[in-house]
Amino acid sequence: MPLSADKRKQFRTLGHNLKPVVTIAGNGLSEGVMTELNRALDDHELIKVKLAFVEREERQEAIEELKKLPRTELVQTIGKIALLYRPAKKPNPKLSNLLR
Repeated sequence: MPLSADKRKQFRTLGHNLKPVVTIAGNGLSEGVMTELNRALDDHELIKVKLAFVEREERQEAIEELKKLPRTELVQTIGKIALLYRPAKKPNPKLSNLLR
């Protein structure tokens, strides 16, 4: 389900003020990071992820892995930050970054 240009622009605007929720560092996408990433996406729907890799190739590999997450769309990447979106089955207005 690719995002439309309007939705992508709306999500970039909302994501501008968000802080990174998950940081992916030297160990890469370990099981613990994947668990936290899925929990954050289920709760917040729209999250920022910090890719704390020095090499650009490592960051690009991590972004490719993030794209493979089920029902998840990569909205934008800028430098070491990726903005991800996954629609929640039952959005919680207190947690969702889209319903605030």
